[in-house]
Amino acid sequence: KLFFYRMSSTITVAQARGVLMLVLAQHDVPMVEFTPAQIKQALTGYGNADKYEVQQAVARELNLEYIPKPDDAADALAVALTALFYQEQT
Repeated sequence: KLFFYRMSSTITVAQARGVLMLVLAQHDVPMVEFTPAQIKQALTGYGNADKYEVQQAVARELNLEYIPKPDDAADALAVALTALFYQEQT
């Protein structure tokens, strides 16, 4: 599921997503997708956690002294950690 607020960024992200899907398929790598609630649940144990709680969890899991900046970097790390957590469960 995708969540967008601006049409211009929607098109750019859709194009990047398409390229990513193609490359993954060419290399037989399964694609996994998570909702924001799934990411929050995986990192904080609470599906309605706020952005700061998720950022704190990312820093804690990675033994970082500070919350990663910019926010997009923290978001990307949250997705990567969620994928690792789900992979460990299967």
